[in-house]
Amino acid sequence: MLWTENRVAKETGFTESTLRTWRSRNREAGPPFVKFGRAVRYRPEDVRAWVQAQAALTAPTQPFD
Repeated sequence: MLWTENRVAKETGFTESTLRTWRSRNREAGPPFVKFGRAVRYRPEDVRAWVQAQAALTAPTQPFD
C-alpha cells in the first residue's frame, strides 16, 4: 500500500508544504516518491529508509563524555 503526502507528513513530522518544496526543488532532499499522473505517492519502506538515513547522517561521530 502506498502512502499519500498527508500520511508521510504525519509519519515524519514534516509539513506537506515542505514535502512539496523538496519534490519541486531537489528530488534528493526528501523521501523518494512515485507519481501516477498528478498523484504523488510514497512507498512506506522508502520513507522509513530515508528517515533512517537522515538519522545516520546527523548522528554524532564521537560519543559524549
